Amino acid sequence: MNRTIVIGTRGSDLALWQANYTKDALENLGFKVELKIIRTRGDQIQHLSFDKMEGKGFFTKEIEEALLSKSVDIAVHSHKDLETTPPAGLVIASVPVRANVEDILLINKESVSTERTFGLKENAIVGTSSVRRKVQLAFHCPETEVKDLRGNVPTRIQKLREKQYDAILLARAGVERLEIDLSEFHVEILPSQQFVPAPAQGALALQCRVGDEEIISILNHLNHESTVECVFIEREILRQMNGGCQLPLGAFAVKEGNTFVCHLAFAKTVNDEVSYFSMRNEEPQQIINHLLGLIQST
Repeated sequence: MNRTIVIGTRGSDLALWQANYTKDALENLGFKVELKIIRTRGDQIQHLSFDKMEGKGFFTKEIEEALLSKSVDIAVHSHKDLETTPPAGLVIASVPVRANVEDILLINKESVSTERTFGLKENAIVGTSSVRRKVQLAFHCPETEVKDLRGNVPTRIQKLREKQYDAILLARAGVERLEIDLSEFHVEILPSQQFVPAPAQGALALQCRVGDEEIISILNHLNHESTVECVFIEREILRQMNGGCQLPLGAFAVKEGNTFVCHLAFAKTVNDEVSYFSMRNEEPQQIINHLLGLIQST
């Protein structure tokens, strides 16, 4: 390929890390690559929690429109931000190897109580705008008070530093990718079976146009097969639930040899109690069908 490949990305620190990770991988394959920063609706609206925002694709729509208009060749997304049904004309051509999937709880050290669940003091104020995190936190730590938290990862951590919250919930992958020094806080890594991550958490999605066989072939070099298989299980459950980031659903699959293990956390609404399920099987579709049946019976 003689032309320069253009990657569309959001402008946050984490989005730029993801885009540069992809850029470096493609340059290592011998291609010329540049980045184009695109501002999304999710970036522009910072005063509302996700469950109060209308529509879907808060962090992806404008980038996908740039793909369709051919102003960029590849879009790099946090996989969990994507709608489960892609827009007509676009395809996820590659899913690179996944990072750590867990959520982490960052706690101001004066708000720590080591004898309590997750190290949170009684009546702690915890920041998150994720309904999935809200229902699971209410299950494990019912005495906590949850307040909405928006902004990119450094902004959220600064709000914790300013004591606007006793603790905040974040994805482990984002904090580790940005190599943020967390020594001033108490850090709790929440076990993925006990506090189930969002579908596709920790995974990237590299998106391009349907029929752009040259780009698809290039991106295939970055694909990680077992990550693709596990993310498919998680997102297929989400798709069949007709859900997005407003649905209180956690799903995490891992491959152990030839066997898949999937953990699920589900509540009907943010005000309902969460239920936990797990299944082990060699066939992804059997796991999907079984867990969907359990959800429907709740």
